[in-house]
Amino acid sequence: MSTAPNPLPSTRILLIEDHALFAESLELALSLEGHDVRRLALPEVGGSMSTLQSAALRSEARIALLDLDLGRFGDGMTLIAPLTRAGVQVVVVTASSDRGRWGACVHEGARKVVSKVGPLSETLSTVRRLHLGLPVMTSAETVFLLDAWRGTRMVDDDMRRRLERLTPREKDILGLLIEGHNVRRIAELGVVSEATVRTQVKSILAKLEVSSQLAAVGLANHVMWQHTP
Repeated sequence: MSTAPNPLPSTRILLIEDHALFAESLELALSLEGHDVRRLALPEVGGSMSTLQSAALRSEARIALLDLDLGRFGDGMTLIAPLTRAGVQVVVVTASSDRGRWGACVHEGARKVVSKVGPLSETLSTVRRLHLGLPVMTSAETVFLLDAWRGTRMVDDDMRRRLERLTPREKDILGLLIEGHNVRRIAELGVVSEATVRTQVKSILAKLEVSSQLAAVGLANHVMWQHTP
C-alpha cells in the first residue's frame, strides 16, 4: 500500500518590519501555512542597526522578510549581506518603487524584492518557492534589476563628483543650507556681506549643475552627503 510523502519540515521565518499591522498580517498568513514565524523586536528606545543584526543572526532563521525603511534604525539594506553570509535567504518586502534600490538589494544578496503595495499572495508564493528550494526570480528579472542598480550608481557617483568640486568655504555654505539657514543668516554667521554669500551660492549651483538652493540641498541629501568642517 502506498503512503503519502512526508511533508517538508516547518521553516523558521524572521520578520524584520517596523509597521506593526503589516507584520501581523504576514505573521498570521505564514503561521497558517505551518511556518515557525518570529518577529524581530524593534525597541522604541535604544538599540542600533548592529544590535538588530546580532539579534537577527541569533534567530537561526532560514528565510528573512526584510523591510528597507526601519524608522530610526535606518536602511535595512545593510542587513542583507550579513544575513546572506550566514545562510539566510533574504526577501525584501518594501514600499519603495525605486528599481535601482531594488537592484542594490539583489546585488547585496537578496533572493527577491517584493512590493508592499502588491498582493500578499506574492510574498507568500515567494516563501513557498524558497521553502521548496525553487528559484524565485528569472534571469531576465535579475539582469533588469542589476542594470537599474548600475545606472543609479553611475548617477550617484556623478553627483558626488560634482560635490567634490566645491571649495571648503562652499561646502561650509552648503552645509548651512542643508541645516535650513538662509543667505542672510549665513552672512551673519560668516561675518560677511549677503552679496558675498549670494556669489558663493551661485558658484555652488553652477558646480552642482542645479538651478536652485532647494535642488542643491536635494542633491546632497540624495547621496547622503555630510560636511564635516
